[in-house]
Amino acid sequence: MGGYPLGSCSEKIDMNKANIDRVALFMPSLRGGGAERVMVILANEFVARGFAVDLVLANAEGPYYKDVDKKINIVNLGAARVLMSLPGLIKYLRTQKPSVMLSALNHANVVAIVAKLLATVNTRLWVSEHNALTRSIQNRALRRERWLPYWMSLLYPFADGVIAVSNGVADDLARTIKLPRNKIQVIYNPIYSEGLLQLATEQIDDSCFSSFATPVLLAAGRLTEQKGFTVLIQAFRQLRKDRAARLVILGDGEERSMLQSLIDELGLNDDVVLLGFKSNPIAYMKKATVFVLSSNWEGFGNVLVEAMACGTAVISTDCPSGPSEILEGGKWGRLVAVGDADALAYAIKETLDETVHPDVAKRARDFSVCTSVDRYLSVMNLSIQ
Repeated sequence: MGGYPLGSCSEKIDMNKANIDRVALFMPSLRGGGAERVMVILANEFVARGFAVDLVLANAEGPYYKDVDKKINIVNLGAARVLMSLPGLIKYLRTQKPSVMLSALNHANVVAIVAKLLATVNTRLWVSEHNALTRSIQNRALRRERWLPYWMSLLYPFADGVIAVSNGVADDLARTIKLPRNKIQVIYNPIYSEGLLQLATEQIDDSCFSSFATPVLLAAGRLTEQKGFTVLIQAFRQLRKDRAARLVILGDGEERSMLQSLIDELGLNDDVVLLGFKSNPIAYMKKATVFVLSSNWEGFGNVLVEAMACGTAVISTDCPSGPSEILEGGKWGRLVAVGDADALAYAIKETLDETVHPDVAKRARDFSVCTSVDRYLSVMNLSIQ
């Protein structure tokens, strides 16, 4: 890898003239995903509050690239894989010496810790966990990736701090890598904002919502085993035996062809639509009758809060980790057992039959961008001088 290309989508910040901390955020890319979206939100809010921000990416690509604030300096390490970004990240730390670096996703966190140790700089490094480690490792395709908990247990103590996006993620991480639970800070994801509410009002192709007499169920996420869309489609088939309804799923992924085959096999082509990735899923959530999270596991469940912010009734599997914390054990929406199509179909029917739903928008405000960012700044001991 020789060096790393520095490419900025903003005017360069002259750090010699600014008495402010430089904050770096490191992650693999800006491909679609909950963690990537959260990191972009944090980067944008940090720069809005007056910090100089570097968004350091192993590979600067992905749909969230366009959402990065123009004042943020994007550092593209130009690596095909996160591990290959190590030399470039070491050079970045040695030359730019940010006050603090926040990394996200466990394989990137391991690389970040090694880079800091080899760079021998005073940068404070915080690593963040966005998913339940036990389940995500069990479902890694490559055998070598199952060694990741070993490297995490070895290296995480060298980080200045560890952040988890839910108590469930924190508990699982502590058990799996034998890290003291009191060494892990929990900060819920930054979701609710005025900007999100504005997105809900944007015009979309609403042909899937054209029949006002037909309730529309919405789900959103990568089309992978994690999201449990197979069970959701099976539950929807049971629901359709008794009533008219439509199911719309937003997202793309490796299971798309399998899911479409299942839809064909069950004869649901007229009622189930795979719409693919949408840059603004919020507007679809606003139009939906009910939002359903059918995941086998999560870290937090961003889409659940996003749908709640729109005032849309929600249902979720009681998966590890996040949904039960968001819904406070079922206070704000029904929780059903993971993988139980019968229970999910019944929960959907009961929710559709209700004339009054909980004020989910009120609960969504507990996960505001401002609250989350305040916590990050406090935990990482950052302030404008």
